[in-house]
Amino acid sequence: MIDDDGSADLFNGFWPFMKRVLMLFLPLWVFLIAISAKLPLIVSAILAGLSVSLIAYLEKKKMIQNNNTIEKNNSVIK
Repeated sequence: MIDDDGSADLFNGFWPFMKRVLMLFLPLWVFLIAISAKLPLIVSAILAGLSVSLIAYLEKKKMIQNNNTIEKNNSVIK
């Protein structure tokens, strides 16, 4: 059976672009929100830095999920 899921292709093509945009703007947004909440500068900077690791974590989780589905589909015994 051929699995033709166009949404998966759209998401896979959209994620690299979205990842680059998030890597650029998410730390800036977090920093500005923390500053506007009157947090100290060092706390704002730490929160902005942690937001980048969140993006890396989500990407790793997505890669593991894709790898598991590929392995499940390539299983000899089904």
